Amino acid sequence: MKFPQQQTLREIAHIINSDFVGPEDFPVLGMNEIHVVEPGDIVFVDHPKYYDKALNSAATIVLINKEVECPEGKALLISDDPFRDFNKLTNHFKPFQPSSASIAPSAKIGKNTIIQPNCFIGNNVVIGDNCIIHSNVSIYDDAIIGDNVVIHAGTVLGGSAFYYKNRPEGFDQLLSGGRVVIKDNVHIGACCTIDKGVTADTTIGEGSMLDNQIQVGHDTVIGKKCLIASQVGIAGCVVIGNEVTIWGQVGITSGITIGDKTVISAKAGVSKSLEGHKHYFGIPAEDFRTKYKEIANIKQIPEILRLLKEKEK
Repeated sequence: MKFPQQQTLREIAHIINSDFVGPEDFPVLGMNEIHVVEPGDIVFVDHPKYYDKALNSAATIVLINKEVECPEGKALLISDDPFRDFNKLTNHFKPFQPSSASIAPSAKIGKNTIIQPNCFIGNNVVIGDNCIIHSNVSIYDDAIIGDNVVIHAGTVLGGSAFYYKNRPEGFDQLLSGGRVVIKDNVHIGACCTIDKGVTADTTIGEGSMLDNQIQVGHDTVIGKKCLIASQVGIAGCVVIGNEVTIWGQVGITSGITIGDKTVISAKAGVSKSLEGHKHYFGIPAEDFRTKYKEIANIKQIPEILRLLKEKEK
């Protein structure tokens, strides 16, 4: 998430009431999660296990809960609670804006696009040409939708990320200031939920087709011409390549990559990154050849046990 205008290190420290290490006028351009940071971004880290990763990332400002040696060319914001202060910055630069109409006056709707009754279109939403948005669709603030997109009834674009810190008093949610971006020629079925990015974009690539009742987590990127069947659950920060086919009720864990032209059979559980141009099934998902060998070996167990018993006699 880029700020509307460049900030200084001192200005950011003032907003969150923190100490800082670095020049007062050190430039700050935005804030992002570690997997999408760029020079000029703030990244937060609150666990020693991830200090090195944050300090060595592309981010040039690190919001951290310990004063450590500052890498050359970077700056630090010292906070007793980086998670809390990251939320403060989101609230400051991307505060929630209530809507006063079903279709916000700031929304831009393209030519020949049809919005059916009972839809909600939020602030600063952009919808391209020749789209059909069916009834009871909710499109939250800042979503970007391309041309020739069809979205069926009951779908929600832009819900908050399922991202929480467990505190003694309860779960504390990391606020979401990102967007949902739907490229051209995408079809989205009924009752799908696509969460916005925490600081960046959740993206559905051009020509992809989503069936009904699909969940797409925050900051996930789905490539071009993918086919995703009903009741698939995709966690946050997943990268799915082009022309991937995912059949019904597949579950995909966060932070992994699925290569181009992968096929994942129904009910598979994907717990690690998958190489492209292969067919996978099972829990955990493995390629067909490996999985069938495994099943064949399991079927031999009764015979192996029988032979062992005969040897013991």
